[in-house]
Amino acid sequence: MSRPSLFGSPLFLGFDHLEQMLDRVAKSADGYPPYNIEQIGENRLRITLAVAGFAMEDLQITQEDNQLVIRGRQKEDVDGRIFLHRGIAARQFQRAFVLAEGIEVEGAWLDNGLLHVDLRRPQPEVRVKTIEIHGGNGARTVLGARNGTGR
Repeated sequence: MSRPSLFGSPLFLGFDHLEQMLDRVAKSADGYPPYNIEQIGENRLRITLAVAGFAMEDLQITQEDNQLVIRGRQKEDVDGRIFLHRGIAARQFQRAFVLAEGIEVEGAWLDNGLLHVDLRRPQPEVRVKTIEIHGGNGARTVLGARNGTGR
């Protein structure tokens, strides 16, 4: 039995990729590592992940299409150590964030166990396109953007 599609309506033509992205996000709902997303300017965002115990060489950040993927994998460093209690997580992780169209990654840095990734959202461009309407008798009318009547 298949589940009903959010975008099954004929009013949502071409949005199947959005549904696939939502499915991927739902599958990666693990809470590790914890993170914050903050707005640091009018068109700037910062993602901060708590990655205590991870060094820079243990972390990898990639942008795959419109997904920002952050992976962490620590190298086993046992060297004869015997843990009586191991409460600091040392497991690998993958955290994915779906980026809106046009979002750019400005940079990333590691500071005191926190990985910061800065993003920039470019100013949206206002696009107006005039569509030509062809009449049945060969007459052409162009609809104007002001009142939509073509006058």
